[in-house]
Amino acid sequence: MRIAISIGLLVLLAAVGAYAYQGLTVDAPVPAYGIVLFTIGIALLIVVGVGLMGLLFYSSRHGYDEPPHIKQ
Repeated sequence: MRIAISIGLLVLLAAVGAYAYQGLTVDAPVPAYGIVLFTIGIALLIVVGVGLMGLLFYSSRHGYDEPPHIKQ
């Protein structure tokens, strides 16, 4: 069963790789709105990543990641 799943995933990876290679070898210009959208997407990705890392450090330093103390 594992071999069949592995073969299936490798076939899927090869298909995606061939599709990506075909898309990258086409010499088509990127329109201006495409560059703007890519730039906005990258900026949002960076903002979300920095925000999540900031929340991670904040919660760790203020003790929010500790297990609750049960009073007996």
